[in-house]
Amino acid sequence: MQLEENRKDLQKLRLEKPESVLTMYLNTDPSDPDQQGGEWKIQLKNSLSSFENYLKQSDEKEELKKFKKVREKVENFMKENQKNLKKSVIIFASSDESIWFAEILQMRVETIVYWQETPVLEQLDKLYEAFPKVGIVLVQQNQVKTIEAELGAILETKHYELDIDTEDWRQFAGPPSAEAGIGRSGKKVQTDQFDKRFEANQKRWYKSLAPSLDKLAKDHQWQKIYLAGEKGEADDLASYMQKEIDSISHQNILEHDEHEVIEKVIG
Repeated sequence: MQLEENRKDLQKLRLEKPESVLTMYLNTDPSDPDQQGGEWKIQLKNSLSSFENYLKQSDEKEELKKFKKVREKVENFMKENQKNLKKSVIIFASSDESIWFAEILQMRVETIVYWQETPVLEQLDKLYEAFPKVGIVLVQQNQVKTIEAELGAILETKHYELDIDTEDWRQFAGPPSAEAGIGRSGKKVQTDQFDKRFEANQKRWYKSLAPSLDKLAKDHQWQKIYLAGEKGEADDLASYMQKEIDSISHQNILEHDEHEVIEKVIG
C-alpha cells in the first residue's frame, strides 16, 4: 500500500461525464452488532443497484456501460477476498481505469458509496490522520524486529539478530532463531554465559544497531515510531536512536502476532 502517493492521485482526480469514480467505504466488522449476519453484502448490493437503476432511468447509456464495468470489478474483489475481510474495505475505482485503490483494513468505517466525478476522501483522510505510516521496533535481548504499518495494515517486517561470533547484527527474512546466543559457527552458547555476556555488552551492541533503525525510519518515512521491550533493553535502544520515539512500551512482545502487536502498542 503506497497510501500517500494514492492520496495525492485521488486528490487531483477530476473526471468529466460519462466518466466517474466509485468511492466505497464498507463496514465489514464482524464484531459490529449491525454486521452479525454479513449485512454488508446487502448494503453493497443495494447501493450499487441504486446507481445502476438511476443511470438506466436517466438513459445515460455510455455512463451505465462504464458503471457496470466498475461494479463487476468491485464485486469480483469482494468475492475473491470474502474470507480475508477484517473491519472495513475502502475502494476507489474510476471508470477510465486510471485509479484502482482497494484495501482491507483493521479500522471500522461508516458504510457509504458514491458515484460521481470526484472521489470522496473525508473518511480516508480522517483514518490517515489517526493511523499514519508507523514503525514499531520490538527488542528482545539479541533480537530486534521492526513492523511497518499504515492504516493498521502491515506493509513490511524485518528481523535483526546479533551474531555472537562477529558481533554484527544480521538482517534476515522469516522468524528469528529460537535459540538465543547462536553464533556464525552454529554453536550454542550456554544461556547463563550468554546472558552475562549480553548484559555486559548490551549498550554497545544496541548502539551499533541504532543507525540502521534510524536509516530505515528515514528511508521509509515513518511518521511515528513505537518501541517495545523489557525496560532496560527498550530504554537503552531508544536512547541511541536519533529519531524521536513517540512511545516506549515496557512489554516483551517480539514473538507475538504482528496484528496483536499493533493493537497492544498503538491501541
